[in-house]
Amino acid sequence: MTLNPTTHIATQHVWGLTGGIGSGKSTVAAMLADLGAVVVDADVLSRGLTAVDGVAMPSIAKEFGHAMVLADGSLNRDSMRALVFHTPAAKEQLQALLHPLIQKAITLAVAHAFEQQGASHVVCDIPLLVESAHWRQSFNTIWVVDCDERTQMDRVMARSLLRAAQVTAIMANQATRTQRNTAADVLIYNQGISLEGLRHNVQSVANQLGLS
Repeated sequence: MTLNPTTHIATQHVWGLTGGIGSGKSTVAAMLADLGAVVVDADVLSRGLTAVDGVAMPSIAKEFGHAMVLADGSLNRDSMRALVFHTPAAKEQLQALLHPLIQKAITLAVAHAFEQQGASHVVCDIPLLVESAHWRQSFNTIWVVDCDERTQMDRVMARSLLRAAQVTAIMANQATRTQRNTAADVLIYNQGISLEGLRHNVQSVANQLGLS
């Protein structure tokens, strides 16, 4: 557990949370929610944009064709995943379409948390936070959940049907461990530690930053 001494406490706390696949980021997000933070999940918002009647679907159909749209009007995730995995230009095209919509949805969700839910702390759970230059200036504090690459692979393979090569490919499309850790104001090391030990470390840092 590392807390950067330059991390500051603001009146309204908006924290960014990230970590590589299999790092335990979602577990840490749940712990922060248990402590009273409102968690805004970028993946959930993204799925909403591409669900039935999702606001991104007309643009996706126009840009990628109706083969990417299921009969119910939602995104054909398997086809899109295969396309962007093998075609970098398609990946960039999809990101250019979705990222502004996701950013807007997150901004609205944060505002709602403060204005309608009376939140004092909002945690934005964003898998690709480090990969997007947009987000760094948006948060008081960046939390990174960290473990080594072998642990990432073991965890993902244990919870899914993915093979080692598939997990390696996913990791290769994310920021490196060094890039994530360099961006961190708070670094939570989640390896060789019990769930209760992790909870203790998360609570300790959260308390230092005003969440109790």
